Amino acid sequence: MTFQVTVQPSGRQFSCEADETILAAAIRAGVGLPYGCKNGACGTCRGKILSGWVTHSAHQQKALTQADEDRGFALFCCAKPQEDIVLEAREVLGVGEFPIKKLPSRVAKMEKLTDDVVVISLQLPASERLQYRAGQFIEFILKDGVRRSYSMANAPHLDDHITLHIRHLPGGIFTNHVFNNMKEREILRFEGPLGTFFLREDSNKPMVLLASGTGFAPIKAIVEQAVHDKSNRPMTLYWGGRRPKDLYMHALCEEWARTIPNFSYVPVISDASEEDNWQGRTGFVHQAVLDDLPDMSNHQVYACGAPIMVDTAKADFTALRKLPLEEFYADAFTSEADLAAG
Repeated sequence: MTFQVTVQPSGRQFSCEADETILAAAIRAGVGLPYGCKNGACGTCRGKILSGWVTHSAHQQKALTQADEDRGFALFCCAKPQEDIVLEAREVLGVGEFPIKKLPSRVAKMEKLTDDVVVISLQLPASERLQYRAGQFIEFILKDGVRRSYSMANAPHLDDHITLHIRHLPGGIFTNHVFNNMKEREILRFEGPLGTFFLREDSNKPMVLLASGTGFAPIKAIVEQAVHDKSNRPMTLYWGGRRPKDLYMHALCEEWARTIPNFSYVPVISDASEEDNWQGRTGFVHQAVLDDLPDMSNHQVYACGAPIMVDTAKADFTALRKLPLEEFYADAFTSEADLAAG
């Protein structure tokens, strides 16, 4: 059975099968509903059902509580229609501009930056090119059908290879393979580009770029894109880690601060040890933004990293610093443990 989904206030319509999630149908139709993890963990795709009835598959309570559901909210990545639906969501322009492809790729290079972070460069077939927006991600399709998502760490114009920053998660099916068994020339299959976290090029507002850990990867792509576009927008990068080694491209960020006009870099360490001899900012990375910016009403924020950092930053920036909610763009990295917690 096929149902009709109408998006308000845009008025866009698309069809959705009864056994299909609303988000999957929207992606297939090129309709830009906001989303991140696609697995009911991050809450990015949360929106309101104005009319109609949906059922939900398993998801994390923090992404959609029962109270939220009772008030008519839904997670579109987990919601399947039971009748025609009218929903309310802020549609993302530009989604659907580039085709989503399933492609093979070859591991061209592996560079271990720290004991738990590796940069992987993927080479596409000679006849293929992946068009995407800076900040988007791909999903590896593993042999058993399980998927793992990683943001592209290079801007689209730097597309000789697709580069990814992968952190080792002990016990992780894919990252254990990457760190223990993967070799150059291995073939990996992926689908992309995916996600609605990307640089909004139609704004002149100062940008706050907020990253924790390997959440730096899509932020790096966004900086490269802004430089390529010869943007003169002020950019301030706040990058947080537990220890200094977690800022695995610290030297690159310092170089950006020296060479890119209107670019500032603020590294923040939360748990430095005495041997680190850290002389810079300490504490939570989003708190550094709060300390520096008493009024964010004219800013645009791009945040990527641990879900708790993203969620806290969103709540505090909008409530305490007058950041317009629609100017907070985020991609919360959900691990295998996060997904299992649903």
